[in-house]
Amino acid sequence: MLEIRNVSKTFNPGTINAKTALDNLNLTLNAGDFVTVIGGNGAGKSTMLNAIAGVWKPDAGSIHIDGTNVTGMPEYRRARFLGRVFQDPMMGTAADMGIEENLALALRRGQRRTMRWGITASEREMYREKLKMLNLGLENRMTSKVGLLSGGQRQALTLLMATLKQPKVLLLDEHTAALDPKTAALVLQLSDQIIRENNLTTLMITHNMHDAIQHGNRLIMMHEGHVILDISGEAKKKLTVEELLEQFSVASGKQFASDRALLS
Repeated sequence: MLEIRNVSKTFNPGTINAKTALDNLNLTLNAGDFVTVIGGNGAGKSTMLNAIAGVWKPDAGSIHIDGTNVTGMPEYRRARFLGRVFQDPMMGTAADMGIEENLALALRRGQRRTMRWGITASEREMYREKLKMLNLGLENRMTSKVGLLSGGQRQALTLLMATLKQPKVLLLDEHTAALDPKTAALVLQLSDQIIRENNLTTLMITHNMHDAIQHGNRLIMMHEGHVILDISGEAKKKLTVEELLEQFSVASGKQFASDRALLS
């Protein structure tokens, strides 16, 4: 479903500020894979997601989604293949528009706009049913402005919007990092439920090692722009944080350097 082949990216090349963010990165995800991604500061995690989303074009290599080479495809055209939830709950939604209006925008992603009535009665009922599964009472507030929602409510809505059309690949970019622990746990639970029920191919970046181990069927660790650990199946189920740190040290020859991850 997703193939990253020999992708490299250097920012500010030829200058004193040159930074190689991705170094001959290779990664393949099969349909339905739920892969958690962890790594130290500057490992290339978010840069990889931006490469997949088309925020910028790689210096070398190619990216394929469900057999389609999207390497040279602009971000707006690539959006029909992807769903994405950012770390900041303020991103991914239109604050001045209602909940149902935001869902309508998500439903029409990648489609031509027409002069037909914006939200049909059948769509409104579908939105209500989708919102019910969040158990946040948002189905009774569908005309409320999204900017009035809490961070957790907004992130849950963004997750629903990102998966409304069942994307080929779902990108979760530390989507619980800005939430308090209780709300983060709720959003992670919803993520698991939506991914499982729709069999979505997913990449989830997290700074929390426990979450990286507990969620998904596969865990990869990045270091200096490429994958150094790829753990799945029974090995992942039995993994502990201490073992993960030890494996990182062996694979990289260095100690893991991420205060956020270690503290979490």
